[in-house]
Amino acid sequence: MSTTDFLFQGIIRAFELIISLNPYILSITGVSIKVSGTATILATLTAIPLAFILAFLHFRGKQALIALINTGMGLPPVFVGLFLWIMLVPAGPLGFLRMIFTQEAMIVAQYILITPIITGVSLAAIKAVPKPLIETVYTLGGDQKDAVITTIKEARFGIITAILAGLGRALAEVGAILIVGGNIARTGSIGGIGEGLSETRTLTTAITSETSKAEISTAIALGIILISLVLTVNILANFFQKRD
Repeated sequence: MSTTDFLFQGIIRAFELIISLNPYILSITGVSIKVSGTATILATLTAIPLAFILAFLHFRGKQALIALINTGMGLPPVFVGLFLWIMLVPAGPLGFLRMIFTQEAMIVAQYILITPIITGVSLAAIKAVPKPLIETVYTLGGDQKDAVITTIKEARFGIITAILAGLGRALAEVGAILIVGGNIARTGSIGGIGEGLSETRTLTTAITSETSKAEISTAIALGIILISLVLTVNILANFFQKRD
């Protein structure tokens, strides 16, 4: 069999797995969406208020915090995974939580990685709001609350873009969640492929394991789903960037 025929058959089989709604594929997709979605929601609840605090309040250590956020935007995922692994293993300081190799640990890892991204991009969007507009609010008798509300209205598309950027980063993450999640699936075979339903196996980590086992069609199917999700997020992000 030629390389072309091998790849072609792999792609055909991959689409068959997707169209047939293979349980193994669906379970991996579900875990990815659940973990990344939850991490993004939690990061948003932290990042957006923090961005407004940094934009409107003056306090000691503000510049140091901004520098820390900027550094966090490029934080190596494997470092985050290693740090959390050390914290969460049974012998670690937080071992009593029994979170290692769980979806909760994966959510924490992604939360740490994407919170600085959402904060940094949101802060940039907030700072891009024209100062004369905010000054007008105060001139017309408004207070800081009114200024914040006006800023939210003006920067909303930039903030949405920040959230989508965080979600896209979370969906594409592999290093940290591989370390703290363990890439675990239940024993047994589902639909003739895989190792059973996913416990902590996501689209990215599953692709690495399926490729290592030469399960090319499964890896391609997972890759198609992953790129479709990331592409959808990026299209939405570009849409809101144009609206901003």
